[in-house]
Amino acid sequence: MNFSDLVSISGLSGLYQLMGTKSDGAIVKNFDDDKTLFVSARKHEVTPLDSIEVYTQTDNVPLREVFATFKKNVGEVEKVAVHKEGNKVIQETFGKLFPDYDKSRVYASDMKKMLKWYGILKKLDLLNSLEENDEDSSKKTAAAKTAKKHVAKSNAAKQSSAKKAPPKRSMNSKNG
Repeated sequence: MNFSDLVSISGLSGLYQLMGTKSDGAIVKNFDDDKTLFVSARKHEVTPLDSIEVYTQTDNVPLREVFATFKKNVGEVEKVAVHKEGNKVIQETFGKLFPDYDKSRVYASDMKKMLKWYGILKKLDLLNSLEENDEDSSKKTAAAKTAKKHVAKSNAAKQSSAKKAPPKRSMNSKNG
């Protein structure tokens, strides 16, 4: 499973795996009960986790990198599953796991979601497999880009070495 397959759905808690899309919604699988359901685009917004970024003091950081930082710093906190605690505890825990976040633009409700999502991925043991799959897909993407460059260079070389035909003139032309 790739990180891009994971989605969040407005109005529904937890994480979902995107199984397919339709013109009027998406088919997703719930990680909590392993059930597949249809989510209407009229009622819900489906957001891939791959498109979510977190504000920092300098640049925005993709959620994948935030989870990687969580994984490195998880020894700094007593427990990650603090989503039932108060905002102060959530902010302290999030600050220990990801200290670079912008304190004025990242809200406690967003921190709560990210901590909950991290807990789900950790519980399902998907963090390691997501990192491996993302590395494999990035290697494949890099190889594909390199192959496209080589094809483009060879096509450019063929075009420049080919003789260009003179432009055709119409018989009805006034000039000739």
